[in-house]
Amino acid sequence: MSEGLARGERAIRALILGGTTEAARLAEACAAVPELEIITSLAGRTRAPIAPPGAIRIGGFGGADGLERYLREQGIDRLVDATHPFALQIGHNAEDACRAAGVPRLRLLRPPWQRQQGDRWIEVDSLADAARRLPPSGRVFLSVGRSDLGAFAGLAQWFLVRTIEPAEPCFANARWLAERGPFRLEDELALLCEHAIDVVVTKASGGEATYPKIAAARQLGLPVIMVRRPPPPEGPVVDSVAAALAWLAHRPADSRILAGRST
Repeated sequence: MSEGLARGERAIRALILGGTTEAARLAEACAAVPELEIITSLAGRTRAPIAPPGAIRIGGFGGADGLERYLREQGIDRLVDATHPFALQIGHNAEDACRAAGVPRLRLLRPPWQRQQGDRWIEVDSLADAARRLPPSGRVFLSVGRSDLGAFAGLAQWFLVRTIEPAEPCFANARWLAERGPFRLEDELALLCEHAIDVVVTKASGGEATYPKIAAARQLGLPVIMVRRPPPPEGPVVDSVAAALAWLAHRPADSRILAGRST
């Protein structure tokens, strides 16, 4: 898609807020475009993150003010927020920092899962609501992320807890799994059957890597308590790596693309 830089033309310097499969795929796509110079920022919550191509920084920015300062110091031309759909704080920080620094910002947000025939979803607005909807004596497969386990601590149900990183025990009756996707449908079916799971609890994250647990629950006729996505910060949103790459690689002459029209 690229013919290289014209004489005297500098590369577009872009920051990707990463940590997701989509962010890694975007960095890989950008590596083939000479007009782009990419830095991927990882929060550092995972001890062995999958490193994308290009420059990488690890750790927080210190809020919106710290991110604004980084954008100015590093001469960032554009920012793509490709963080998790539930990463609210960094999204709002990016919105505020980019507005203050005058840096165009795009949200790359993976498509949500769609309800299929046979799905028994119980949609709720928060983790606390999910905890309240659990059957009193059920066996629960809990797959919501390590930082969100507190809403379920101290409950009487038996939990099968899966996180990418090991978590501090906070349940009286639980088995812990530290595993990273992508997962396979046959393995998820075996896991739910082996532990006689009654209900699955998850967030509406979307993506292919963890969808097999949803398909497995549907096949077994199990209810899924699904925490709805929060709305993203205001601003342009796309739902594909290709659209984000086009936004990054185009020069300001095409103002429609730089405005980040949603796909």
